Amino acid sequence: MYTLGVDVGSTTSKCMILKDGKEFVSSSIVAAGTGTNGPERALEEVIEKAPILEQDIAYIVATGYGRTSFKIANEEVSELTCHARGVHFTCPDVRTIIDIGGQDVKVLALNEKGRMLNFLMNDKCAAGTGRFLDVMANILQLNIQDLEKQAAKSSNPVRISNTCTVFAESEVISQLALGVKLPDLVAGICESVARRVGSLAKRIGIREKVYMSGGVAQNGGVRTALESFLETDIVFTKDAQLMGALGAALLAYDKANK
Repeated sequence: MYTLGVDVGSTTSKCMILKDGKEFVSSSIVAAGTGTNGPERALEEVIEKAPILEQDIAYIVATGYGRTSFKIANEEVSELTCHARGVHFTCPDVRTIIDIGGQDVKVLALNEKGRMLNFLMNDKCAAGTGRFLDVMANILQLNIQDLEKQAAKSSNPVRISNTCTVFAESEVISQLALGVKLPDLVAGICESVARRVGSLAKRIGIREKVYMSGGVAQNGGVRTALESFLETDIVFTKDAQLMGALGAALLAYDKANK
């Protein structure tokens, strides 16, 4: 039996197909989210990679910010539930999930069975999100992928004190005018994100192991800064951005069996 999970985020669309609720078949990530043709492109890509046809899929669960826009889904499920399920399937000993998406931050506390005990969410401000990093990279005329490399070269990170994206943008421009070294500025930006996200995580209480999911999890500069701020190791896997889609595919399997 094949099931499909679709995670329609604010900036990216992700799909994953599973066989019998446990075997990875194919996945896709398209850098276009809600309000675009990103979900349809992600669906087309994941089907092309799989040795099946769309009609072979028994059940589809959609999740994410734009889940209601994916009309062919059999069901819609909260991204909190899907991330909890996907991460627990991947790393059963994780008890805290930090998910940094394009426009929000979520921290989830899990029990031993992977059920969500509590969560906190920041979706009112872009600070600490992927959008914040996109804005900063644009100011510095860097690709978002270059931030990790630059941060690793820093010997004296600059403290970015403003938590508001608009004011932080002005602060970064001022630091550039003062001749601050690029690596130190990038490291300071990563630490700014870590403080913002880490403070939210500390409010819910950190229980090890800690897993980082979402697109920003790919940024080693942010992960390293967050590990330092929280004083704990952070589990990271190459499929961190797909945890919502994975959880949705697993839930689709449960639903299909019922």
